[in-house]
Amino acid sequence: MKVMAQIAMIMNLDKCIGCHTCSVTCKQAWTNREGTEYIWFNNVETRPGVGYPYGWEDQDKWEGGWKLNSRGKLTPRSGGRLKKLATLFHNPKLPTIEDYYEPWTYEYEKLLSTPAGQRTQPTARPVSALDGRPIDTIKWSSNWDDNLGGAGETMDDDPVLKKMNMQVQREIEDAFMFYLPRICEHCLNPTCVSSCPSGAMYKRAEDGIVLVDQDRCRGWRMCVSGCPYKKVYFNHKTGKAEKCTLCYPRIEVGQPTVCSETCVGRLRYLGVLFYDADKVAAAAATPNEQDLFAAQKDLLLDPHDPAVIAAARAENIPNAWIEAAQQSPIWDLIFRYELAVPLHPEYRTLPMVWYIPPLSPVVEQVTATGNDGEDHKVLLSAISNMRIPLEYLAGLFTAGDPVPVEKVLRRLAAMRSYMRDINLGQQPNEDIARAVGMTGADLEAMYRLLAIAKYDDRYVIPTTSPETPRGIASLPDHNGQSPASSVEQFHSLGIGAPSACHEEANNAAGGKVSLTSWKKGERPASMFPTRK
Repeated sequence: MKVMAQIAMIMNLDKCIGCHTCSVTCKQAWTNREGTEYIWFNNVETRPGVGYPYGWEDQDKWEGGWKLNSRGKLTPRSGGRLKKLATLFHNPKLPTIEDYYEPWTYEYEKLLSTPAGQRTQPTARPVSALDGRPIDTIKWSSNWDDNLGGAGETMDDDPVLKKMNMQVQREIEDAFMFYLPRICEHCLNPTCVSSCPSGAMYKRAEDGIVLVDQDRCRGWRMCVSGCPYKKVYFNHKTGKAEKCTLCYPRIEVGQPTVCSETCVGRLRYLGVLFYDADKVAAAAATPNEQDLFAAQKDLLLDPHDPAVIAAARAENIPNAWIEAAQQSPIWDLIFRYELAVPLHPEYRTLPMVWYIPPLSPVVEQVTATGNDGEDHKVLLSAISNMRIPLEYLAGLFTAGDPVPVEKVLRRLAAMRSYMRDINLGQQPNEDIARAVGMTGADLEAMYRLLAIAKYDDRYVIPTTSPETPRGIASLPDHNGQSPASSVEQFHSLGIGAPSACHEEANNAAGGKVSLTSWKKGERPASMFPTRK
């Protein structure tokens, strides 16, 4: 058993409101440079839909991920070394700019420089952000089908609907939709790393984050083809590949990713998982696609097991990481509550960004029939006939097997019914918990984690320096006491910040002041010098 650590993420789709704040903040932090105009490390898709780039899930077309050859051995769908060598200078399996979208801006200068007195209203027509060429008609973008916009034209191209051979309602009053935020999956068995001829793509041993060495990248773009999630991009300005870095500079100091930090719905969770690296290849080569979900779960190791702890220490994994893995919300959501499922496990990359499927508005639908939509017996029996088809969710998350998805939705519905009794001051009904194989205490703990978990409960990330405290609740004030409020936490960073900042604030002769040390009610003399 070779124990390795992996920073993993889980997103609760029941709480995503499709505001795209995560996409915008990620864009501003990582891809606001020339050559990255079309690149979105984080994007939010509306389902059903074709996603970004257009139809990225159609692996018959893009040949991303892994497959089993005739001998049962794992091989990239896009071909082995000989195939890569033959197509090194012409890779036919690359998305074009039309599959993404041609980024554009507007001729705002014409609006500002047009002299007064013109007979016609000046306009700012769209122009390409790549070469400045005028664009007559904008046909597609990274968020074109948001809220089912244009679904009448694009929904038939949804690869999941095609694969599951499904027909869905198109009328707005009968249609279903939910949001799917996507980032790089930072897989345990990444095809992008295996596809790179120059060895520029690599997976960090200490935390499992997949990165691109910009010095070694030669722009072959085989990684773009190999990634089945199409989350590796090509910077046309630098000639290098770029991708989501899981905000590793923030992770290293115990902070969550930018998309997690700014998420309005608080739907993201980050934590440490341990896995057995010796079993990765065997798990990815599981013959039956619908068994891949269980095989991936079998890879993950219990951080409370003394044998796992001893093996982790033998691999020089720090105690801070072992403690973080034991406190991880990721472990609880996957194993204790069994709510999280991976995105397209059939790609055999063993993705490490998992999702909690959305519970559609089944309560309102049941209530409309004259029944009590919160009664657990009625609610649990209605799960299989809910508005969002189980088959569609299974096609996304469990390679077409509806059983694990139905189990997740039944537990979410049971939690809702159980907590209703408590919130109404009634005695909790243990039959509800037993109906889904849980206890009332489990449902209450699950509710706290999903609905009201605080910052340090959602993000359990160890720092690279064991002496540096993790999170915001652990930052003591100057007297060594925990701050009483978030405002005091900000103004009393204590040992979490360099002591030089505090010295400079106290002793600066003028012109400089550390705002983090400026306490309420004080007037820093260095910021407001006395006039002579």
